[in-house]
Amino acid sequence: MNYTITQAQLGTRPNVQIPNPKFYEVLGEEGMRKLISDHYDILVTTKIKNLFPPTPELLEKAKQHSADFFIQICGGPQYFNATRGAPQMARRHAPFKITMEARKVWLESYIPVLQALEISDELKQSFWNYLDIFSIWMMNSSED
Repeated sequence: MNYTITQAQLGTRPNVQIPNPKFYEVLGEEGMRKLISDHYDILVTTKIKNLFPPTPELLEKAKQHSADFFIQICGGPQYFNATRGAPQMARRHAPFKITMEARKVWLESYIPVLQALEISDELKQSFWNYLDIFSIWMMNSSED
């Protein structure tokens, strides 16, 4: 498994390839929701915890929205579109200062969660490759 973080430049929109739909097929909805929840549980302990909701209730809602998005991206039901409209994720993240360093922390926080999955490295790599490029789109601030 190769958890390489692609060098990124603020304001670029590289082509992103959606994950292999088998990733969702193997994990299922419950597995996807756990993956996202576990990722958020790590994020709120990092130096970018200020980018995430401060209360358990709001954090659970954020986990749900994020899981809905990733379930949809991975070929599952269109929960995100049904409840939140078209994703437009860069616009949705615009109010938050997402720097290159924040992107790196966000990605690195996925590594232990993905390593814990008992699925093929090929499927993990497919999801990682999506996260790596998708996260470039979310960057919206230069470093301090």
